[in-house]
Amino acid sequence: MTSLTTDPTPDKGTTIAQIAQEVGVSVPTVSKVLNGRADVAAATRERVEAALERHHYQRRRAAQPMVGTGLINLVFHRLGSSWSMEIIRGVEDTAAENNVSVILSELGGVHRPPRTWLDTTLLRPPLGVLTVASRLSPAQQRQLQRRSIPTVVIDTDGEPPTGVPTVGSDNWNGGLLATRHLLALGHRRIGAVSGPADMLCSRARLDGFRSAHAEAGVEVEESLILPGNFYVEAGYHAGHALLARPDRPTAIFAGSDMAALGVLRAAHELGVNVPRDLSVVGYDDLSLAAWATPALTTVRQPLAEMGALATTMLIDLVAGRTPHTRRVNLATELVVRESTAPPA
Repeated sequence: MTSLTTDPTPDKGTTIAQIAQEVGVSVPTVSKVLNGRADVAAATRERVEAALERHHYQRRRAAQPMVGTGLINLVFHRLGSSWSMEIIRGVEDTAAENNVSVILSELGGVHRPPRTWLDTTLLRPPLGVLTVASRLSPAQQRQLQRRSIPTVVIDTDGEPPTGVPTVGSDNWNGGLLATRHLLALGHRRIGAVSGPADMLCSRARLDGFRSAHAEAGVEVEESLILPGNFYVEAGYHAGHALLARPDRPTAIFAGSDMAALGVLRAAHELGVNVPRDLSVVGYDDLSLAAWATPALTTVRQPLAEMGALATTMLIDLVAGRTPHTRRVNLATELVVRESTAPPA
């Protein structure tokens, strides 16, 4: 569904020359600020940016946008897993089809790009920006808009930003499907290793987990839900904690395939047989899930498709075309393999 933006209408009558006259600087100085050049004094830059903000200035787009001759900036809050590689594959393939190159930025685990990221980005302005599990502040968004640099968000970490296209998947339904599967097998003590609490996708998956319990009339045991971060180490430590209990769960829903691999390792070390003594469900359906021992039952999230669709939307915006929709949630599906079975 397309969201209506409440952003101010750009003042199309204001020129760079008028901004320069108002601030008391030269036209080239305003142009340098717009282009992210470093050779402008900080105080002067702030005055120019404030004037651009007051006038809601937005650079006019060229009649023939330079699609095919520039860069897309793909911004991850954190790299380093097969999950990010799947998104990169979808972005790279679609960008290559349009003769566009991709550069990567990584934010060290934070969900809001720092000012240094924006300054560096504007030194070499991209055609557009894709953010993954992160988003720009309203002020950063406006600075890019003034330079006619569109943005699209993949797997937003919170509520979708107003007026910015987003692409994600149905995380609530994924958590529901995983837990329904375990309940249908007969499990009643089901543990969970969640993702980061500050990410919308992990909260939605846990909400689906709870909804499946409510639907089946089975009470959720809160002590069996442990925090995680989608990485294998967190799954491993949570798996040890859950399986060392005298009243250990008979099944565990992990918020990611990487966390599920950690649970499998913990089960192996503790002599807990999967799936005879413990059923495990992951999330993402990364390529390695089918190669785990036993092969991992998981929820397929179409990561490469998310990256490809977001890139298509961004290229449409660069070319001056309006996307058909600004909110896309792709379907998730359960993939049953060897790691789940009825409780012994």
